[in-house]
Amino acid sequence: MIINKVGLGGGCHWCTEGVFASLNGIVKINQGWISSTGSNTQFSEAIEVYFEPDIISLIDLISIHLHTHACTADHSMRNKYRSAIYTYSDGQAKQSHEILRQLQNDFELKIITQVLPFAEFKANKVEFTDYLYTSPNRPFCQRYIHPKLQLLMQRFSKHVNREKLEDAGIDFSNG
Repeated sequence: MIINKVGLGGGCHWCTEGVFASLNGIVKINQGWISSTGSNTQFSEAIEVYFEPDIISLIDLISIHLHTHACTADHSMRNKYRSAIYTYSDGQAKQSHEILRQLQNDFELKIITQVLPFAEFKANKVEFTDYLYTSPNRPFCQRYIHPKLQLLMQRFSKHVNREKLEDAGIDFSNG
């Protein structure tokens, strides 16, 4: 089994983790903050995703990432919620740039998501990790994460781990 990893940031790390934890082919997620280099050394909420590329490709992960956060909005919270793909090699960076170029057609506005080299990761406290699946009916989860999961079911259903959602009591059987 081949396992790759990529870092993703864009919105709240609880939301990003919940979305990617709901997909087939995800082996592990580290939730916390990632920093890059140059002008992006400040830590920003993000996740490290370990995935099986034979089950879910980098293009699928990036497409899901772009569609589940405000990837075209350059809002005032971008330091805390940097819209980024953190890469672990020059080849992955080149591939990510090409994927962003291809996916721009899905969006009316310009994608602001940056491809940045991974520099450092700081994990969140254990009690705040796996936030969705430890208590999926929290008001925060229902308000912010569940709509993203509904979008997954509508647009990316072939990648969704339905069994995991059902086991957690999350029902989007209409999606």
